[in-house]
Amino acid sequence: MPTAQPSAPDLHDFKTADLSDRYGDGVRVCDPIFRDFGGRVRFSGSLVTVKCFEDNSLVKSTLAEPGRGRVLAVDAGGSIRCAMLGDLIAASAVEQGWAGVILYGCIRDSGDIAAMPLGVKALATHPRKSFRRGEGQRDLPVTFAGVRFAPGDQVYCDEDGILVAEAPLDLSR
Repeated sequence: MPTAQPSAPDLHDFKTADLSDRYGDGVRVCDPIFRDFGGRVRFSGSLVTVKCFEDNSLVKSTLAEPGRGRVLAVDAGGSIRCAMLGDLIAASAVEQGWAGVILYGCIRDSGDIAAMPLGVKALATHPRKSFRRGEGQRDLPVTFAGVRFAPGDQVYCDEDGILVAEAPLDLSR
């Protein structure tokens, strides 16, 4: 009879408070400015970054690509004048396998997004949609909430906050 192999740590079996205690200055901790809007409060993954202002063209096209469990960090300039993510784009992210979105800006369709198996952290909700002018940049370091987010960094999010690390953290301890 084969022996059971030890299972790999569950990627969602962590608490940011414990990781902060364990890794200290080895992780970057976001300022507590975000609210949880998605159906998943705890999520983690490798970062993809987008920088755009009141134009969600790159948000839409990026989340339409295979996510492979990654997290999109969007520097939307902290704008509270329009939403950068709505139910249709969020549904596309779920369909494509994204773990979550961290949005330094607003979302809309919050009731629908709350029912989706997607982590979404954002500043607030706003009913107005953004413009689409095809502007923005992708895959560059961005800074918001007191933290630098770089493509390929690992991010860990839960009800207590957001941690960013340069490499995956050991969750088995």
